[in-house]
Amino acid sequence: MATFGAGPVGVCLPVTFTSTPSADDQRTAVRRLERAGYHAAWANEVIGKDALAQLAVLLGATESLAFGTCVANIWARPPQTAHAAASFLAQAFPGRFTLGLGVGYPQQASSVDRPFGTPLATMRSYVEGLAAETSPPAPYPLILGANGPKMLTLAADLADGALPAGLPPQHTALARRVLGPDKLLVVAQSIADSFETARQTVSNWLGRTAFRATLADLGYPTEPTDDLVRTLVAFDGPDHVAAAVQAHLDAGADHVTLLSPVGTEFGPGIDHLVSLAPALR
Repeated sequence: MATFGAGPVGVCLPVTFTSTPSADDQRTAVRRLERAGYHAAWANEVIGKDALAQLAVLLGATESLAFGTCVANIWARPPQTAHAAASFLAQAFPGRFTLGLGVGYPQQASSVDRPFGTPLATMRSYVEGLAAETSPPAPYPLILGANGPKMLTLAADLADGALPAGLPPQHTALARRVLGPDKLLVVAQSIADSFETARQTVSNWLGRTAFRATLADLGYPTEPTDDLVRTLVAFDGPDHVAAAVQAHLDAGADHVTLLSPVGTEFGPGIDHLVSLAPALR
């Protein structure tokens, strides 16, 4: 596996889906995160946004901060283009870039006039397309957005690891067993600034059929009970967030990235992440 230089704790850059912060604002933000002591920053991607171009700018604006996609949308570019871009970033910034891929949703496939197929077969085909590319040769870690057992198994078989999101440490332990000891396990831990926001975050997660099924398999309720909200989202100050991160590391995660609620404004979201950093060093 290529070098993973992200250390134990990172952050997902806040996302609103309604506006894009300027390049200058993003450069300033990641420099603040780097100074605060975080090891990595991760960027999402939807159709119409190029996360790899975004991270090229942010890699160049920082000294040692690692970056990754959480996750790059496979419908945004063919595997040949994804490999070329990822390999170029790995060559330009050794040990500082990780490609995370997500299978997305049928609506995203239809938006680019392509058939979605089944998630497992679609992702397998895409990863095999990446593996068939040999130029440029610079290696990079490849991880798959994976919560369910079949996608985790695919990540174990064809990728360098997996990135589950929004689930409890019990799932992290399960993911480690499926992946084995040598694969990379990056876990996204949901955070919020209040119990009400945390409850809405859990309600949003539960709107996804696959997420509900994974929770049910673990023995958790599929309604946003108070106990479930406290289990899935760290919202009660820096110590609560630090304890949640440590629980995932203890369960087998190599790296935990903090995931703000969808809709978090970029500036206040960065401020919140910086305020949490001292407890996570």
